[in-house]
Amino acid sequence: MCYTQNRFKALISACVMLLIATAGWSQSLTWLGVLPNGYDSYASDVSAGGAVVVGLAFNADWQWRAFRWTASGGMQDLGTLGGGYSEAYGVSADGSMVVGRAANAAGQGRAVRWTASGGMQDLGTLGGYWSAALDVSADGAVVVGVAENAAGRGRAFRWTASGGMQDLGTLGGCCSEAYGVSADGAVVVGWSYNAAGQQRAFRWTASGGMQDLGTLGGRESVAYGVSADGAVVVGRAQNAAGLWRAFRWTASGGMEDLNTTYASLLTDGSMLWEARAISPDGRYIVGYGRNAATGRYQAFLLDTVPEPASLMALGAGLAGLIRLRRRKR
Repeated sequence: MCYTQNRFKALISACVMLLIATAGWSQSLTWLGVLPNGYDSYASDVSAGGAVVVGLAFNADWQWRAFRWTASGGMQDLGTLGGGYSEAYGVSADGSMVVGRAANAAGQGRAVRWTASGGMQDLGTLGGYWSAALDVSADGAVVVGVAENAAGRGRAFRWTASGGMQDLGTLGGCCSEAYGVSADGAVVVGWSYNAAGQQRAFRWTASGGMQDLGTLGGRESVAYGVSADGAVVVGRAQNAAGLWRAFRWTASGGMEDLNTTYASLLTDGSMLWEARAISPDGRYIVGYGRNAATGRYQAFLLDTVPEPASLMALGAGLAGLIRLRRRKR
């Protein structure tokens, strides 16, 4: 009898330890480094599974270059259209397509689309005043960004083929910009000036309009990315000391400082300054900060939660052992 009880306790302990270990292994922070002989790097977006990260980095000549990063291939320079710079802002769910802007031989900034087979493609312009597309819904039907209005002010917009370009307004100030959109195009995030001239992160819906997401105790904030369901927003915000810190926002939890939430991953003095994007499922967050080990500003990939499948399997095993024990009593 004692042997059976001891064996049962051992099995329970093993399951608990595996659950704890799995949670610890899954949470991680990966610094993505820089281009060969280059300098700083900044992440802009991440693919659905967290396997591909895109952004911009300085090359050896201090020129901006769009990059695409994978764990196996490292940071890849995507080139330009013949000009001096390029920037990557978005990536498709499977990581195969990258969008952004690049300079052509005449020094003009152009919207671009990159694939491994086709390279960098110039998408042209509308032949008029400036505008920039900064994100797109999962099915490509909704585009968001910033465009100049008739008064010369930059305004956040939401575009559809049937409705055209819609001005999303502001929080009471002059200007706004949209940086992210949910998978179905219903939720838009970005920043707007409020009536006091402060830059504030916003979350917009057709029914609720533009909502001020607040700050971390300081004056200003900016939202850059949103999860597929529109429930989780990431960006940067000033804390009470006026310092910029990467944040994550939810309706239930409000705005949290990622440096506080994941302090156990930053014990060497590294700092997460800006969260630029979040994976569709809300698990992976990318952005940039200071890597204390190198003393450089670098892009980061943050894995925020344990592997759901592993935890569910272990949890089911634990529950099964408990049920078996109860039957034997």
